[in-house]
Amino acid sequence: MREKRPLRGPRPEPAGPTLKNYITPAGLQRLKDELEFLLRRERPAVVEVVAWAAGNGDRSENADYLYGKRRLGQIDSRIRFLTKRIEAAAVTDPAAARQGSAATRIFFGATVTYKDAAGLKHVVSIVGIDEVDLDRGYISWRSPLANALMKASPGDRVELRAPAKTEHLEIIAVEYAPVPMDPFREPLGAQSTPKVERS
Repeated sequence: MREKRPLRGPRPEPAGPTLKNYITPAGLQRLKDELEFLLRRERPAVVEVVAWAAGNGDRSENADYLYGKRRLGQIDSRIRFLTKRIEAAAVTDPAAARQGSAATRIFFGATVTYKDAAGLKHVVSIVGIDEVDLDRGYISWRSPLANALMKASPGDRVELRAPAKTEHLEIIAVEYAPVPMDPFREPLGAQSTPKVERS
């Protein structure tokens, strides 16, 4: 006779230090606005659709019900993610006054002008992970480029180590100024968006 073993539940996640989520004030506001939208508008709208679809009979072949349940899972996952990111936020204002050498050294929030090995100038702003926008030159503070630039000052030369090669960069200028962020916008196709009736 086989011995019965006690059932084990899921293992608890190890309680380790939460990595700080460095972010600008505008970036944090965007995360909060998205969370508010999901909690107050999008999730209730999807719950309403799922409840309506559940009342339409066989759920196994009910596309509205199945899609709604899947969408609800995605929304809940995003809510959990945003909540954790907001709780771990360490807000740093790029426009805040800095004293002494901190005003010219590269840290989070700096807008940096540098020259690459070919002599081409580039301008990047060092922002939070949730604020990256490569089209605007916004790079994550955890990126290899930001790591290479950190703590340097105008006139310094730094090495950017990449898997394929090492590139030498020269710091031209360091500025601390507001980093414009696009506000949160309701995504196209959101369930809570009022549908336009065609005449």
